[in-house]
Amino acid sequence: MNTQNTPIHIRLWHADFWRLVVADLLLTMAVYILIPAMPRWLIQTENFSPVEAGLCMGAFGLGLYLLGSQCSWLVQRYRRNQVCMWAIVAMVADVMTLVYFDHQRTEFAEFWMILVQRLLLGATFGLAQMVLSSTLIIDTCESYMRTEANHNAAWFARFALSLGPLAGILVLSAFGYTSVWWAAAVSAVASLILIRRVDFPFRAPEENVRMASLDRFLLLHGHVLFFNLLLVSIVMGMLLTLPLTPVFYGLMMVGFLLALLAQRFVFRDAELKSEVISGQILLIAALLTLLGYPESPVAPVLVGLGMGIISARFLLFFIKLSRHCKRGTSQSTFFLGWETGLALGLCAGYALWYEQRDTLLYICIGFIAASLLMYHFYTHSWFMRNKNR
Repeated sequence: MNTQNTPIHIRLWHADFWRLVVADLLLTMAVYILIPAMPRWLIQTENFSPVEAGLCMGAFGLGLYLLGSQCSWLVQRYRRNQVCMWAIVAMVADVMTLVYFDHQRTEFAEFWMILVQRLLLGATFGLAQMVLSSTLIIDTCESYMRTEANHNAAWFARFALSLGPLAGILVLSAFGYTSVWWAAAVSAVASLILIRRVDFPFRAPEENVRMASLDRFLLLHGHVLFFNLLLVSIVMGMLLTLPLTPVFYGLMMVGFLLALLAQRFVFRDAELKSEVISGQILLIAALLTLLGYPESPVAPVLVGLGMGIISARFLLFFIKLSRHCKRGTSQSTFFLGWETGLALGLCAGYALWYEQRDTLLYICIGFIAASLLMYHFYTHSWFMRNKNR
């Protein structure tokens, strides 16, 4: 039986690794805190149309690719932790421009200003995350623990998908929009402080490193996995455009925790294909539940469970698809596929189906059904033929 599981090494969880995975969580939360508040602020306070708000949210996804090709050169030319920290500083500066816009009570923010702000936020967050996940985290562990390190660190970033919007809603309801921008900045600064506390030994730069390359950026021969993952994460992005409650995000976190347990116990010796298929079926069940019983506590749990199972397995697929020297590139490619899908989903949800809840949910079901069919009839067999490990 073709199974695939990550081992558990207690020695992996030393103080520096803890600092970096918590930094990963806080850095991702700094971006996700903005998701429930920013579109509402743009539409209700800044007089943006839903289409304009959607385009601004989608611009973040485009920004992710702006500095990716320079990632390898930057970490070779400069200290890798310094590159990550300066990217976070730029993130904080970018978020703080929202405080400035919010205080211009006598005039509305210009569409192009917010578009540029989101584009630069995507660029700086993308660079910081690529360096953190593809270089810094794996540098703190032994080579035989690196798959486990990638897998565990990705779970901390995944938790931000529920904890970030939850924090954003709670801060917004208690203190207002300006406090949400401050909360995002504080989360990013806390991430920076944790990274600063980890010592990274000096490494001599490699020779003849090109300023622009796909190293640590994009695994081109993983395009099939990338597109299949994109179909799933677009659905998650569209769901985030709905007026979800704090309870929903809290129960989604319960689903993530159940997904962790399911990976360890339910799918431990299961056939490899069953994990992604089961996750997609759970997502379809969650969407149907949202259509028939909007207030049901089962739906958000199923969303977290399904998304957790699928995304964790796709990350391992990307790692297994790459050669040993391309581990960081595979990690970045998974990150780009996930975040691009979220940005596209947010863009489409606001621009095309704003306040059309049932239509949006039917579209989501269509995307998941397409993803399920693609994976079952093509992606899995393609992966088995092309994997390297």
